[in-house]
Amino acid sequence: MKVKISSLHFKSDVKLENFIREKVTKVSGLFDGVISSEVTLKLDQSSNNENKIAEIRINIPGNDLFAKKQAKSFEEAIDSAADALKKQIKKRKEKVKGL
Repeated sequence: MKVKISSLHFKSDVKLENFIREKVTKVSGLFDGVISSEVTLKLDQSSNNENKIAEIRINIPGNDLFAKKQAKSFEEAIDSAADALKKQIKKRKEKVKGL
């Protein structure tokens, strides 16, 4: 599965990209039929400590799954977004089984 990582207005390091790929691949493995994943990293311009934003979109047949989280570090934001996506996948699976 392809994981596309975009970082806006900065260059992400290899360690962060490997962490992202590991998390996204693990979450994507919970659902069959995943087409691809897109991760966007942004820096919020506010003076707030929690200025790192991570967006994860998992492309699946039908509606895509999407999570956007903001935290003090990109790792925290990715963890939070991955947890949110796990919940969405669980709901999607339950909905499909119910049909």
